[in-house]
Amino acid sequence: MGMIAPFLVPITLFLTIGAVAILRGPLGKALGERISGKHGALPSPGESEALRADLDEMRYRLGELEERVDFTERMLARNKETDRLGPGAA
Repeated sequence: MGMIAPFLVPITLFLTIGAVAILRGPLGKALGERISGKHGALPSPGESEALRADLDEMRYRLGELEERVDFTERMLARNKETDRLGPGAA
């Protein structure tokens, strides 16, 4: 304990200053709002439905894009196979 004792005060001071600096910044404010229950307002039902509709549309469009990519990959694979085989003998 004798060798650690001289370092305890500076280490404690450093950690305290660091904690105060962090908690006074945006992270501390967000943590305070979370603790106090001051979250942002919930979206209105109409806004929520609009977001759900947008999400459904995006999922549909993503599915279409996946099908296009699969088709393109099949076409490219088919072209590679015909190039590998070469022309047929007549």
